[in-house]
Amino acid sequence: MGHRTWGGRFSEGPDALAARFNASLPFDRALWREDLFQNRVHARMLHKVGLLSEEELKAILQGLDRIEEEIERGTFPWREELEDVHMNLEARLVELIGPPGGKLHTARSRNDQVATDLRLFLRGALDELLEEIRGLKRVLVAEAERHLEPLHVLPGYTHLQRAQPILLSHWFLAYYEMLSRDEGRLKDARERLNESPLGAAALAGTGFPIDRHFTAKELGFRAPMRNSLDAVASRDFALEVLSALNIGQLHLSRLSEELILYSTEEFAFVEIPDAFATGSSIMPQKKNPDILELIRAKAGRILGALVALSTVVKGLPLAYNKDLQEDKEPLLDALSTYRDSLRLLKALLPGLKWNRARMWKAAEEGYALATELADYLAEKGLPFREAHHVVGRLVRKLSEEGRPLKALTLEELRAHHPLFAEDALPLLRLETAIHRRGSYGGTAPEAVRERVLEARKEVGLEGA
Repeated sequence: MGHRTWGGRFSEGPDALAARFNASLPFDRALWREDLFQNRVHARMLHKVGLLSEEELKAILQGLDRIEEEIERGTFPWREELEDVHMNLEARLVELIGPPGGKLHTARSRNDQVATDLRLFLRGALDELLEEIRGLKRVLVAEAERHLEPLHVLPGYTHLQRAQPILLSHWFLAYYEMLSRDEGRLKDARERLNESPLGAAALAGTGFPIDRHFTAKELGFRAPMRNSLDAVASRDFALEVLSALNIGQLHLSRLSEELILYSTEEFAFVEIPDAFATGSSIMPQKKNPDILELIRAKAGRILGALVALSTVVKGLPLAYNKDLQEDKEPLLDALSTYRDSLRLLKALLPGLKWNRARMWKAAEEGYALATELADYLAEKGLPFREAHHVVGRLVRKLSEEGRPLKALTLEELRAHHPLFAEDALPLLRLETAIHRRGSYGGTAPEAVRERVLEARKEVGLEGA
């Protein structure tokens, strides 16, 4: 998409391959609503400053309405030889209303036109994504609340080794926090991109007496962009969106990866709903978490979009270059990929079947409560590093004997250190350990319950 055509300056057109290579219509057709919106506002501005008569404005607006009806009905005559969505709409307008249609492009270039359309499109797309994120956040909060009573305890991991027990609710809320930051990044990107390039023309502005503040306001932009070169040459707003989408999809990928792990027979913490899994073509016992695996894989696709556009703009001289036509395909693909991933997880999460007994047993098995004993000794005055060594030796002995922590007697504890007393025994129970983690942001039921109530208010679930 650019301000060059194959007419006038050139004596013969490109061959068929070059024409297809040059055309952007197959993907920039997605911007037709934004282009019609911009055309209407631009036409009203041209009339306001005296560049269109009342009759010409009326004819243009009626023609644009007719085009919208044709596109909605599927009867619009899209022609790839016209290269892009802008020329298709303009050519059809001239066909419908004659000479007034040719005046619509006064004081405008396709360079500022496409930059304006893309910002308008992204603004709407981000509003849609922000609502989808809020929807998934509501699901995460509801699931966290649902698993508070009775307590669903999950082994917490570091290095994929059992570390300390946590609440399943706490796990859900961890992803809620990640999505809240993703939401914030997209809001920030939307705020920064909400400036109007319209009126920058090809690169240097225009000599026509246009009113850029009028068009910016009518299009819902915060203000017109302050530099015409920057307005048509920059795509950092698209890169910022892609960067936010990349981080957001990484979070969805991590969530998917954990559910994939937890659904294996080795973990057996959760069962994926049938609607989001498939069977094996040769192994009847298998249930494959295909949708989650695809969401995990899509992180690479969105990263690829970010890298692609970064490579396009790297070192690109001012102002417009045809290279910038390559901004739309990766961007549109990343937007739809992230949107679909959010929608799928929103539908999948409530259907998960968690195995409370298996999770409890896994959290209780092994030596996940050893930290409680080390903390106990530290609270009794023993330096933590020394307490760490004492409990480490104790765990090594139990491991050699093949015994769990909960099998320890008070005498055995005292044999390892005289500071152990009767009140140390309850620490070998899972529920005691969970309730002890009451620091702000911790996994104790009281702390998690308080955070759930706050999160309910944040996502508008109060009274629901």
